[in-house]
Amino acid sequence: MDQIELFDIPSPCIAVCKTGDSGYCLGCYRSREERLYWLQTTPYAKRVIIKACQRRKKLAQRKAKTIKDPAPLAKQDSLFPDLD
Repeated sequence: MDQIELFDIPSPCIAVCKTGDSGYCLGCYRSREERLYWLQTTPYAKRVIIKACQRRKKLAQRKAKTIKDPAPLAKQDSLFPDLD
């Protein structure tokens, strides 16, 4: 629901401006369309986009942590116990 805004909602851009594999900016996590039409977007839609960007960022950080710190592999038992 649109409501009157006293102040414009600033862009979440942090001047990284590089698109990742997911199609979202690696700096602010907006899509190309969200970045392109930011100035024409309503304040309500801007708030929705910012919340979506926060979710996207958390998901990307979770994925990066999983890749960086994979679960440790269990030690494989020897096929030849007499040789150990």
